[in-house]
Amino acid sequence: MAVLDELRPREVFHFFEEISAIPRGTFDTKRISDYCVEFAKERGLKYVQDEVNNVIIWKPGTPGYENSEPVILQGHMDMVCEKTEDSTHDFKTDGLTLLIEDGFVTADRTTLGADDGIAIAYALAVLDSKDIPHPPIEAVFTVDEEVGMGGAAAICLDDLKGKMLLNLDTENEGVIIAGCSGGFVDNVTIPVSRTEGKGSIVTIQVKGLRGGHSGLEIGEQRGNANKMAGRLLNHLNQTADISLISIDGGSADNVITPACTVKVLTPDADAVIAGTKELEENWISEFAGEEPGLQVLVEAEEGTAQVMDKASTLKVIHFVCNSPYGVQGLSRALKGQVESSLNCGIVKTEDDCIRAMLYVRSSVNSKMDELHEALCCFSAVLGGTCEKTNEYPAWMYKEDSRIRPILLDTYKQLFGEEPEVTTVHAGLECGLLSGHKPDLDCVAFGPQMYDIHSVAERMDIASTERTWEFLKAILKNCK
Repeated sequence: MAVLDELRPREVFHFFEEISAIPRGTFDTKRISDYCVEFAKERGLKYVQDEVNNVIIWKPGTPGYENSEPVILQGHMDMVCEKTEDSTHDFKTDGLTLLIEDGFVTADRTTLGADDGIAIAYALAVLDSKDIPHPPIEAVFTVDEEVGMGGAAAICLDDLKGKMLLNLDTENEGVIIAGCSGGFVDNVTIPVSRTEGKGSIVTIQVKGLRGGHSGLEIGEQRGNANKMAGRLLNHLNQTADISLISIDGGSADNVITPACTVKVLTPDADAVIAGTKELEENWISEFAGEEPGLQVLVEAEEGTAQVMDKASTLKVIHFVCNSPYGVQGLSRALKGQVESSLNCGIVKTEDDCIRAMLYVRSSVNSKMDELHEALCCFSAVLGGTCEKTNEYPAWMYKEDSRIRPILLDTYKQLFGEEPEVTTVHAGLECGLLSGHKPDLDCVAFGPQMYDIHSVAERMDIASTERTWEFLKAILKNCK
């Protein structure tokens, strides 16, 4: 029997479990795309699959809704692939191992992929239904959202007749999203020179941090292992003779990095170990219990290695320690909301350079420009380069929305209270899709989830059912 077979809504969890069995990391979406195509074929529904694996499926309106304006349901097929160090899961070949724990669906030591698999499951359940009143449905399933929103950037929407779009890619029940930040990735390269050295090779692992979404959780001051490793190297350089061999942390630019490993060569391993333990104690005190899994592991062995020379060691330490990070500004329009931020998601060492990928976000385009210019200047001083990629626009709040009042009225009818309407400090595809089709009227909502983009990701079962009832009621009210 399927793990989620007894959960309600059964039809939604049925499809969620089916797609969870399909590997679907970013840039590995052909299988999940083909699954959606087969779904449409089996039901005789019109569909299109483009060259990058985006899929659009059409379904006519139910009796009484045949001539209603179509409603677009939209979500992305790919997921962030993170796992614990002791997990043997292979995201290229293995389906997820789903678990039910304390009212939540989660996965065994991996990300769950409810971001945004639940959107696909909701839409498939609507497309499969025979008893849900709804206008004509245009279901848009995009790829590669988690790294640059490549699917939404490439998709053609010319065949869509609908103008009201329901994006099902949020994590807070009772919150209607009506705008989002824009963003891009800055790719920084710092050249280094090497020489051969002999002494104690000390390997230091900063690990066990909570990680999380680099936009939604950037204001929580979670530990970023890359930045912590930079601080550690700077601290050690004050009290010990070190030459850097490597620094490697992170697997996704949009994840607050949960682990980073540094290797240094030193004539005095005891001094390095003592300095590391000192900083570990400081971190435990500073985080005040908010990073309960934090570990700093140290191993030393004698040997030789190709190390960065002193000038290169100092350049790398300076960049990783001092490059801008975290919240860079708060919104003046929406008090308490993060306006601009920057996340050092990936640091990777190569023979002749280090490469870093830093995710920049802001709801103000000029502030994104400012952060990019600052990183370019900072990199240039160190002899490096900074290149912007995967840029996407902000989705601006629409004062005269037609779809938002329908959601507000429907929510109040169902639950007896007003939902919160806000914008979000994260990238949603509505900005890019609106660029393709300027007359789109978008809103975003979804069930309650926690710790997306991390191995602690979990989705509230009861909330998933309430959101399903909300979605069905919205469609019924779009006659």
